[in-house]
Amino acid sequence: MVNTMSTTKPTFKLVSFALTLLILLSFFISVTCSESLINDGSDDVDLEGLEELLAIDEEEEEKQQGIHVKSSEADSLRKAQRIVLELSNERVKSVIDGNEFVLLLGYAPWCGRSAELMPQFVEAATTLNEIGSPVLMAKVDADRYPKAASLLGIKGYPTLLLFVNGTSQMYTGGLTANEIVIWVTKKTGAPIIRLDTLSDTEKFMAKHQMFVIGLFEEFEGSKYEEFTKAAVADNEIQFTETSKTEVAKVLFPDNENKKPFVGLVKSEPEKYVAFEGTFEKDKILEFLEYNKFPLVTVMTELNSVRVHTGPVKLQVIVFAKDEEFKNLLLPLQNVARKFKAKILFLYVDVAEENLAKPFLTLFGLEDSDKTAVTAFDNRKSSKYLLESDLSPSNLEAFCLGLLHDTLSPYFKSQPIPENKEATVQTVVGRTFEDLVLISPQNVLLEVHTPWCINCEATSKQVEKLAKHFKGLENLIIARIDASANEHPKLQVEDFPTLLFYPSGDKSNPIKLPTKSSLKDLAAFIKKNVRTDRGITSQDETSKDEL
Repeated sequence: MVNTMSTTKPTFKLVSFALTLLILLSFFISVTCSESLINDGSDDVDLEGLEELLAIDEEEEEKQQGIHVKSSEADSLRKAQRIVLELSNERVKSVIDGNEFVLLLGYAPWCGRSAELMPQFVEAATTLNEIGSPVLMAKVDADRYPKAASLLGIKGYPTLLLFVNGTSQMYTGGLTANEIVIWVTKKTGAPIIRLDTLSDTEKFMAKHQMFVIGLFEEFEGSKYEEFTKAAVADNEIQFTETSKTEVAKVLFPDNENKKPFVGLVKSEPEKYVAFEGTFEKDKILEFLEYNKFPLVTVMTELNSVRVHTGPVKLQVIVFAKDEEFKNLLLPLQNVARKFKAKILFLYVDVAEENLAKPFLTLFGLEDSDKTAVTAFDNRKSSKYLLESDLSPSNLEAFCLGLLHDTLSPYFKSQPIPENKEATVQTVVGRTFEDLVLISPQNVLLEVHTPWCINCEATSKQVEKLAKHFKGLENLIIARIDASANEHPKLQVEDFPTLLFYPSGDKSNPIKLPTKSSLKDLAAFIKKNVRTDRGITSQDETSKDEL
């Protein structure tokens, strides 16, 4: 199951950067499963005349699901949708109990993720039907049939569940039609397709753009057993096996008749990748994780989860318009080839705002129309920006710096403001070090964001404190907009936040309760900014009351 439920509250603490981006992008699909949702028996569903049972108001369904296609495509879609059974409150139990395998899609008509997944689900259903899969593909509108959704445990949308003899299990595969087909085939049939003839091999290659080939003398022994375990454990790639040298040569021409042999085949410039590790399940799976992506992966909402949860923690992301990317692709692939399995190269079309804008906002580039190259080191939650031209030599130098950890992390900052007459000083990313961490004064810092509904009240409190303590040379009262400014030593998640940096220990700021009264805050300041730090007895007398 993959979760796309999201929160709209930004977070600025650069921890587990991949998870942060996933939250910002709303990339996950929420799938709720129950180990045994249905236990008692029921009569088997009569699937005779299935087409009539499946035919619902197609025009209304197309409108509800938000599928906007051309008329010819709509006709194909309507035809394909007839093999996906629409469940109701009354029929859900009999369908689940009456079939050995049911792959269920729970959706809501208003859910954008449901609309994106529905065509992939329908295409997968068509393919599975063509190959004679025993799986019944079904869907339920959770808004229209809330009792059915409740019985199945559907709480988020879309939800994918596989029922085997009435018992559910989580869906853990990818979200494209091909990935759904592979996952379902593995879970309901043989995890490995055996090829013995050239004719079957040609048919297999026509259906699969990416696959794993295993060449063995005999389909037995410890090495073959580890290969089989890897095939069962993997959820995304079709495995095939053969003992025929001529078949293996068609599937993987680069193999020199080596047995046993395992290789990965992809439909991209790096088409053939040979496995050279020890024949252990985990080693084979690790090999696939590091090599399954293309040299440059086009990021979509459907593959974003796999991208961000993969083992390659160094990522270079190119943001460009589609026509510009076409000119960049070849030089990008040439550079990516040098950092294969070490750095993951991604492309995001800036026209896809849901994908591009959250990333670009992290760099303050959301309003820029220029091609941008960014990088993320998710091992230590750091981000980088290539600010020079995008020549292959500069891009390669940028990647080397990322790989060897010699790049300077990028932190957002507004322009340096003029603070001479300000009662409350404005701090930005570029001045945080000097005005807060290095300055000899005590600093009371308000950390806020424009979208924070509680920040206005705190800002008024801070302004009153600034007027009350105006003139004290040993105290700076300041504020920083955390949505537009960053610093590695400013890690704040909740807004507003009040931090007091004592002059004698700037490394350990004191967090003050933002719901404190004005008098309590003033008392705290007086207690911590003592006479020997710049408040005279006359000052103390004059500052007793607000």
